[in-house]
Amino acid sequence: MRPFYVILATGAVASSVALLATSAPLEEWQRATSIYNFSATDIDGNVVSLEKYRGNVVIITNVFTQLHAKYAERGLSILAFPSNQFGNQEPGNETQIKQFADKFQARFDMFSKIEVNGENAHPLWKWLKEQPNGKGLFGNSIKWNFTKFLINREGQVVKRYGPLDDPSVRTKSLVILRYLTELCPAEYFIVDSLAFTCLCFLARNFLTFK
Repeated sequence: MRPFYVILATGAVASSVALLATSAPLEEWQRATSIYNFSATDIDGNVVSLEKYRGNVVIITNVFTQLHAKYAERGLSILAFPSNQFGNQEPGNETQIKQFADKFQARFDMFSKIEVNGENAHPLWKWLKEQPNGKGLFGNSIKWNFTKFLINREGQVVKRYGPLDDPSVRTKSLVILRYLTELCPAEYFIVDSLAFTCLCFLARNFLTFK
């Protein structure tokens, strides 16, 4: 906000500028009220509405691939969003990315490569970073892989975690699970950005780690 005395000094001109600023049309992503207002293109070119995952809880991070293998039968699903904005770690096209994932027997929904920072960032990521609980410590941009957004089953951002917060570490996973259990006992949702970003959905029976 401009200092008050500057507005007074510029008089009617400042008032006109302020009026234009407040009446500027919002971008479509700014009108969103939850993640369910967004769609994304999967690795095969199909547009998928995130409404499909309403009621689930989401984690986006590649560290959950092992957890997926262990808990898939108990209701764990993963959606992967590749991004090449961090050290060019994901330079391949969709076909190459899919082939790479197949080598590791990845069994989760994969989406087309996106940007998570800048003007060309996917609208979902723009929205996540602008939510009251999604803002970063030193600016809202995604600093590196493994930035995580905790989102409840209503599709709202609850908390943002930094790249060094590894939910696969038992102590941290238990803390997150306790927090999520208090937040929404049935299901919970974390979103994370990384070079090979994964979106995981966990159901109620995933609340206990062994």
